[in-house]
Amino acid sequence: MSDLPSTDERPYRVLTVLTTTDSAESAEALAREAVGARLAACAQVSAPVTSVYRWEGEVQQEQEWQIVFKVAARGYQALEDRLRSVHPYDVPEFLATPVVRGSAEYLSWVEEETA
Repeated sequence: MSDLPSTDERPYRVLTVLTTTDSAESAEALAREAVGARLAACAQVSAPVTSVYRWEGEVQQEQEWQIVFKVAARGYQALEDRLRSVHPYDVPEFLATPVVRGSAEYLSWVEEETA
């Protein structure tokens, strides 16, 4: 990982965090919760996606809504903890991906909005 570029001396200042939920209303509520609590600078709710997964020994297929949060890396755990407490799923998906490159202004904005 040391040879991946960073935007300054602190690699991975910002993360994108993905979760899914069962309705547009739930997705919008999770997005507002995170942004309102300053745990994410912004959140994007995507139109329904079809998810196929194994749950309790059976293959399931459902419509879900994806939410992508832009967060300061230092605040990831607080975001996960808050979302877990209000998420409707028993085992919610939280996948964090480091932002390897980005405009300095945008990355600074994310950090400022989540300070």
